[in-house]
Amino acid sequence: MSIKSMTGFARAEGAHEGTAWHWEVRSVNGRGLDVRLRLPSGSEPLEPRVREAVARHVVRGSLTITLATERSGSIAEIRLNERALAQVMQAADRIRDLTNATPPRVDGLIAIKGVLDIVEHQEDPEQAAARADAMLESLDGALVALVAARAAEGARLASTLLAQLDEIERLVGIVQTSPARTREAIEERLKEQVRRLLEAGNGLDPTRLHQEAVLLATRADVEEELQRLTSHVSAARELIAESGAVGRKLDFLAQEFNREANTLCSKASDVEITRAGLALKTVIDQLREQVQNIE
Repeated sequence: MSIKSMTGFARAEGAHEGTAWHWEVRSVNGRGLDVRLRLPSGSEPLEPRVREAVARHVVRGSLTITLATERSGSIAEIRLNERALAQVMQAADRIRDLTNATPPRVDGLIAIKGVLDIVEHQEDPEQAAARADAMLESLDGALVALVAARAAEGARLASTLLAQLDEIERLVGIVQTSPARTREAIEERLKEQVRRLLEAGNGLDPTRLHQEAVLLATRADVEEELQRLTSHVSAARELIAESGAVGRKLDFLAQEFNREANTLCSKASDVEITRAGLALKTVIDQLREQVQNIE
């Protein structure tokens, strides 16, 4: 199994005893696991179970989970309040006696508040629990599909990262084999720099001269940076081949790549090495951008 991206989308549908629904799950990159729920009114009891389901499948990422429901049957019952209607009719008869008004129409009677009662359907708790279980089962299917989508995107990311690591390795090789790193070239540069120190030193004492020469020699040596870069390339390839969430480790490693490239550039005293160092920094920046999308 390879790395997974934090980007993905999945959808799942379901139905149970007159209620249909669909889930939509969207995922983008995030520092940790952030779950945002958009549930219909009355679905609040599902929230903790939804979060538990997400935690079983996903380690990192910012997820938005939307549930939309639709009921095919009526969720309410209309009942005639006969007592209220009788009172209205008595009032209407009295009004006619006093004003000789026409009898009330049916549409007018039912429009009077209290004549018709709307009674919400009381669902059986067992039915509600069964529907909730069915909804969560379909959500689980959506999460499985999301993980598959993130894995497919992760495979594409892995290919990109491996190509970037190959380029880093190539650039490190250019620096390693540069003629500017031969003993003769380094000695020649040191001699020239020491000569300049002597000319500008106005009586520079031997101890100080020795210290400056050692400092120059140290700055000219980039072997340690090259070894670390090579080691980081191997470590990154091993992480890419691992299963599980390795995004944070790769992010840390990318920072270490950048640190070594910066040091190499600061030590570079040759045009070819400087050019390779700048190219290294460009590739490493691209690597860091890609790593931000890995779980």
